[in-house]
Amino acid sequence: MTWTPPARAEWVAAVNAGLIVPINDVAARRFDRDDLLAEARASLGISNSGSADFGDDSFIEPLDVLVRAFEDEAQLTILGRWITRRFVLRMLEVRLQLVAYVTADPAVHDEVVHEPLFVTGAPRTGTSILYALLACDPAHRVPEGWEFLRPVPPPVSETFDVDARIALADDELRLPAQVVGDLDAIHEYSGRMPKECVSAMSFAFRSEEFTARYHVPSYVEWLQRCDMRPAYEMHRLVLQVLQRRMPTGRWVLKSPVHLHSLPTLLAVYPDARLAITHRDPLTVLPSVTSLVATLRVAHSDHVDFAEIGRYHAELYRRSLDELVTLADRGEPDPVRTFHGQYADFVTDPVGAIDKLYAHFGRTLDADVSDRIVRQLQAKPQGHHGIHRYSFDDLGLDRDAERRNFARYQDRFQVPVESVR
Repeated sequence: MTWTPPARAEWVAAVNAGLIVPINDVAARRFDRDDLLAEARASLGISNSGSADFGDDSFIEPLDVLVRAFEDEAQLTILGRWITRRFVLRMLEVRLQLVAYVTADPAVHDEVVHEPLFVTGAPRTGTSILYALLACDPAHRVPEGWEFLRPVPPPVSETFDVDARIALADDELRLPAQVVGDLDAIHEYSGRMPKECVSAMSFAFRSEEFTARYHVPSYVEWLQRCDMRPAYEMHRLVLQVLQRRMPTGRWVLKSPVHLHSLPTLLAVYPDARLAITHRDPLTVLPSVTSLVATLRVAHSDHVDFAEIGRYHAELYRRSLDELVTLADRGEPDPVRTFHGQYADFVTDPVGAIDKLYAHFGRTLDADVSDRIVRQLQAKPQGHHGIHRYSFDDLGLDRDAERRNFARYQDRFQVPVESVR
């Protein structure tokens, strides 16, 4: 094994040594569900009316599992505890805000999310590239980081680009990269960038946003057997709120997590379109493991690269195998599902988008094509540095994993890559 944790910023050592008293005092507080609910209510000046304040009690069980895992399993540093407390409190506060907003304006439930396009596929397969390029089309509405972190009140066109929530979201989203400098070379986050669906689903506390950042095996086990419908219903509510006060074209949304829950996604969004990206899983595994390990370094001194790799190997073997099973049954509807290869989005991105549009009966006009070219020129691949990773660091048997994913690669004609 050659993977070593990336270096953290110098100031982090002082925080984790307990030398920054205000942070240390907050970090010393235990993660307790009732304490967190009370603090969220207090921050918004809301009296305690029970679980109705938060809409219903469907989030209580996952929150209970999660806070126990933070204490017993995650091995958080002082800084990690401080970041995590702010993270969870923001979600609880927004949940309170969503409930209050819907109570005041119940017609928000009548907002129609029409034929959204969901980008999905295993991580590191080009989903982010495709998402960013689809965001170049003015006919699309792609949620920005600040919208999914703080959707209430609904944004308005007149102040969209100067909303005060942009800075708040930047503060949160940029913090892990300020702790671990290597993160931007793997995946960049900011308040004005397109944001993944997990951030909206996290308000239901059923989200891989937690499993990515933290070693929480008990929560992983709970998440894998739970009903994901509340997470997708929360996701839809967030979209309904976001489109309430400004014109919205077709929503374009993205997350690899949808790969695990396609039937549930389509039950909540029956007219959804899907764009599924594909890449050699033996390249995907070390790349996503490197990303997750780096995220965890921002929160903990104890990061087991091989354990993370084993988890992803099993998770994506299962999900990609299920994708084949669904496809063999004609699900999701092939007319509403586009399959694209990672190599196409890298070597000929405009051509790849043109094929996607054609599949859905649309034409890629010259203006959007030009916007895509300008986006690619402004942010060329690797502009924050080179992301280096190796399959050998996973401690997995290369031949065995090649066999494990053979059915998937054969079904979707996924090229075998030369894996480091």
